[in-house]
Amino acid sequence: MKYRTYRNTDLTVSEVGFGLWTVSTGWWGNFSESEAIALMQKAFDHGVTLFDAADTYGNGLSEELIAKAFPDRRDQIVIATKVGYDFVHHGEERRGQREIPQDFSPDAIKRATDAALGRLKTDRIDLLQLHNIRMEQVDDDRAWETLDELQKAGKIRYYGMALGPAIGWLYEGVRCVQKHNLTSVQHIYNILEQHPGRSIQNAASEAGKDTMFLIRVPHSSGMLEGHYTAETQFPPNDHRNHRPRSWLLNGVKKVEQLRFLEGPDRTLGQAALQWLLRDPQIASTLPNIYEEKQLVEFASAPDVPALTDEEMERIDALYAAKFGIEEEPSKFKGTMVLTS
Repeated sequence: MKYRTYRNTDLTVSEVGFGLWTVSTGWWGNFSESEAIALMQKAFDHGVTLFDAADTYGNGLSEELIAKAFPDRRDQIVIATKVGYDFVHHGEERRGQREIPQDFSPDAIKRATDAALGRLKTDRIDLLQLHNIRMEQVDDDRAWETLDELQKAGKIRYYGMALGPAIGWLYEGVRCVQKHNLTSVQHIYNILEQHPGRSIQNAASEAGKDTMFLIRVPHSSGMLEGHYTAETQFPPNDHRNHRPRSWLLNGVKKVEQLRFLEGPDRTLGQAALQWLLRDPQIASTLPNIYEEKQLVEFASAPDVPALTDEEMERIDALYAAKFGIEEEPSKFKGTMVLTS
């Protein structure tokens, strides 16, 4: 494992982190508490120090799992969590991955932070993220002033935001990194889905900001692990089961063109992480981890041979040519076009 430090901070994270959504939401299979904790502890044994939760994952379960997995290792791990969804009043309304109401008012942010600290059994959160904000929150100074207050009080060390839930949110990301001094932005970005992530990251550079990025869905919902075929079927409750069949068929065709990235010393899944880690703006990656074999593969990704300039150029050329595949335009969420 290798580690990176967020710019102008003392916040150091493993290049591969552990996202708790896989073991606490039921969207990637069902895990018992003991199974989830064992997988998290195995990740720590392989050098993973960043554990990314959200108060809405399992209605508080993801944060409770961190406390139970690492009762005596608080100073050895980095806890990132998110607030913004009002699961206290609406948690039982959740149906699959459909969103529940949000509340980013100052009082709600403070209450949610205190509640998260209680579930985590700690006195500080290393990275607090506003969870899937909308343009309204980007321009709401009260939310950001509240984060400053929590930071001054010592309840959080650093803060940022997460974009989602689905891919998109271009101008929410662009305007936020331009307007605010964020330590971290979490968003979807991978070899197959480079827009709008690249534009958001470029906006931070162009604005001269120190913001770094925490990448989720680095394997394009498992596609870049290289195991899917045209016959692959997902369980009924698996979120991938709700995607159109064209996503699977076209994705498999794209992956076959990326097989040059794998070899005796590097899997395709590791190459997908290496592609991200070539970018110094990226602080860490959050692959979807749901079994030990896969965990070991991803945790060792920083130590396998790095992608060469030639390999990076081949990827760029394939992406620019849309992998030679005609398909329906991608569907994005959020503000992708500014009207004023």
